[in-house]
Amino acid sequence: MSMSVGWYLRRLSRMGPREAGGRAVDVARRRRWRTARPTCPPVTGARFTAALPPGTIAAIAPDAAKRLVAEADRLMYGHVEYFGVVRDDLTDPDWWYDPKTGRRAPFGYAFGLPYRDEDAVGDIKQIWELSRHQYLTVLAAAYAITGNERYAERVAEHLRSWWAANPPLRGVHWISGIELGIRLLSWVWVRRLLDGWPGAAELFEGNPVAQNQIWHHQRWLAAFPSRGSSANNHVIAETAGQFAAACAFGWFPSSERWRDRALRSLDRQLRANTFLSGLNRELASEYHGLVLELGLAAVAEADAAHVPVPATTRLVLLRMTDALAAVVDSRLRPPRQGDADDGHGLVVDGAGTDRWGSLLATGDAVFGRLAWWPEVTGTDVRTPLLAALIRPGVPGARKPTRPAARPAHFADAGLTVLRGPGGIWCRCDAGPHGFLSIAAHAHADALSVEVRHDGVDVLADPGTYCYHGQPEWRQYFRSTIGHNTLELDRTDQSVSGGPFLWTRHADSRVLTAGAARWQAEHDGYQGSVHRRSVELAAESGELTVMDEVRGPRRDVRLAFHLGPEITADLTENRAVLSWTRDGEDRSAVLDLPGRLSWQAHRGQTEPPLGWYSAGFGRKEPATTLIGTGVADGGQGFTTVLRFDG
Repeated sequence: MSMSVGWYLRRLSRMGPREAGGRAVDVARRRRWRTARPTCPPVTGARFTAALPPGTIAAIAPDAAKRLVAEADRLMYGHVEYFGVVRDDLTDPDWWYDPKTGRRAPFGYAFGLPYRDEDAVGDIKQIWELSRHQYLTVLAAAYAITGNERYAERVAEHLRSWWAANPPLRGVHWISGIELGIRLLSWVWVRRLLDGWPGAAELFEGNPVAQNQIWHHQRWLAAFPSRGSSANNHVIAETAGQFAAACAFGWFPSSERWRDRALRSLDRQLRANTFLSGLNRELASEYHGLVLELGLAAVAEADAAHVPVPATTRLVLLRMTDALAAVVDSRLRPPRQGDADDGHGLVVDGAGTDRWGSLLATGDAVFGRLAWWPEVTGTDVRTPLLAALIRPGVPGARKPTRPAARPAHFADAGLTVLRGPGGIWCRCDAGPHGFLSIAAHAHADALSVEVRHDGVDVLADPGTYCYHGQPEWRQYFRSTIGHNTLELDRTDQSVSGGPFLWTRHADSRVLTAGAARWQAEHDGYQGSVHRRSVELAAESGELTVMDEVRGPRRDVRLAFHLGPEITADLTENRAVLSWTRDGEDRSAVLDLPGRLSWQAHRGQTEPPLGWYSAGFGRKEPATTLIGTGVADGGQGFTTVLRFDG
């Protein structure tokens, strides 16, 4: 997906003067760097001193260690899956190959490559993901747990291969700062986890090639930070990776300056990216997880290096952890809100480890759990590793105020969670359209609802599926009709200017938010106001959704997307829903507004309709119920969901 002149003009319109000026400086610097190739300053006496404390590996639960080693063995055999695509070449990977399209990215000066053009480069996320080197942290962790040197030797072989194939500023792996930041964090942990291996020092601090790569990564990040309207989760990854490397690999004349600047930026950007309630301002749950992982990893690095961290940094991470504990459902799943691309900050666990349970376990170890937190029964590798490095609590700050009871409404984020019997969980959305002027990872989902029963998606948020290369699918999964809300005149509430750009944002406001009732409205349809009320009966769990359109006569489509486990039998305006959970048959009845004409859609492609994406790059057919009609005279549309038993 190459960008047109029109896109560049729309993108420029969302920048302020300071950002535009900074980007102009970036352009000039990139041109200068094409021919000006500085060399890494000589390094003498480099040492790695940020090892894990004694006894850390012994604290890993046996079942978590077993999952990790099983994952490492799959990697050793050459098998890995990224975004629904299996590749079996991991014994000797081609770092520029995209297994999805079969294309290989061209070689050349990094800033001259058309990385958004799938025809020229391939699917860039498929190419980038392997080079985040998070599979190498898994292999290194397997060495730390087992002492088997074959894992360490494979890590060393692949790092040397990558460094040889990707010299500084050459190729697609030198284009995006988030990739460089996460890769640096992976290298820090690879070195830490290989600390007992005899070849570790020769691979890193005693290796001029490694020194050169680490220095150039940090020089790049210092020169090209994400700016202004792009200062979202990317800038967190950039600063966290820069800070971690400057702490652990502080071998260069600029290391102290890079470290101090990165720490100041990390503190500032964590606060800017996070509501006071603790939710991430992008209102995209997976990015909440990514930012929290990156922030915790950065604090671990600071404490390992005895670098003081501002109390505000730890306070933000504490609030984020409490907020996560507050919004998850009975199975520890957070909302499926906004974009999600399966991105992680630090990977040292095997398949089957619950990401959200792991984050809550780390939060418990670092900050202490509150009485209302949900129980975490699973185990993981990452928590004991981070807990061994991070000082508990918020040192140097007054005792932080934490919620005495589980919050249900996050006013600044416009998110409300209603809970009922049997694990009924309902997320109501009336927050800002997105973060910053471009709202890059937002969806046109104002006033959408998401309903689960004991962790099963009943009224589901369909997800994200893709970013680049398939514009019709990108448009569908972020559209209004792609969410459980109401669409007018077959247009989106907010106006898209590109795959990560919104040029007009719907403005939502919450009118009522209580334990059992929520009401909000938005002005995304000019000349009309969509108002929605949701009520959850405390004893029966009956959920009532009331939609009103105030304004002139408009064509209406009301969508309810069912989860992939739900079977629906639609007769006129009644849908009987059924599914199985833990071997037990479950059912519900969805009474839909009789003033609309209802149809069930499943797995349609022209146009897309009736799909669910469980993860990036993956989609499967699911039933979507669409009611069409007319909104006239302020009459309402009432939907009632009743669960059996």
